[in-house]
Amino acid sequence: MKKYFITGLLIWVPLGITVWVLHLLVSAMDQSLLLLPEQFQTEHWLGVHVPGMGVVLTFVVVFGTGLIAANMLGQRLLRFWENILGRIPVFKSIYNSVKQVSDTLFSSSGHAFRKALLVQYPRDGSWTIAFLTGQPGGDVVNHLQGEYWSVYVPTTPNPTSGFFLMMPKSDVIVLDMSVDEALKYIISMGVVAPAITGRAKLSPRPEAPPRQAANP
Repeated sequence: MKKYFITGLLIWVPLGITVWVLHLLVSAMDQSLLLLPEQFQTEHWLGVHVPGMGVVLTFVVVFGTGLIAANMLGQRLLRFWENILGRIPVFKSIYNSVKQVSDTLFSSSGHAFRKALLVQYPRDGSWTIAFLTGQPGGDVVNHLQGEYWSVYVPTTPNPTSGFFLMMPKSDVIVLDMSVDEALKYIISMGVVAPAITGRAKLSPRPEAPPRQAANP
């Protein structure tokens, strides 16, 4: 009974969590329908609430914004809008910080989280997976000897929190592993291991030495 119960859990738990997460996302995006006038909401012209319409609206708004901002006129409007936001006290500090991080993470010309690394942390001999985020800048460069990399060491199972380190390039190993594979490895706490590629191979388990017969 225990074996069959665990087998059933392995089937239903991932499915249930996936449905729960999708329900949260769809419910959150459906809140965007509240921005529309009442006559354009599904309850008015269909009589019932249609789940998922907020997802469509969010996609259309985001896609349309990107389409407008991609041309020269849109870029001018975007700079004008950012200049207005940059004049609001407190708001400008938060907005500029978030924008710099989002530009680094999502921009096609950015280099953040483009490489999975193997580093020794939190002590020598203890290894963990990290991500390359760039190179040190500012006055920090004047105090570092040699070539350093900026490294982000995520925590598990929540990789959104972690530690920012500046490590010598010679102490960092670049892995033959995609960022997605590395994230799965971290979130699963090492359970979902990527496939072994390249020269990395499992070493055979050493055979136990034969037992000697006890002296009578």
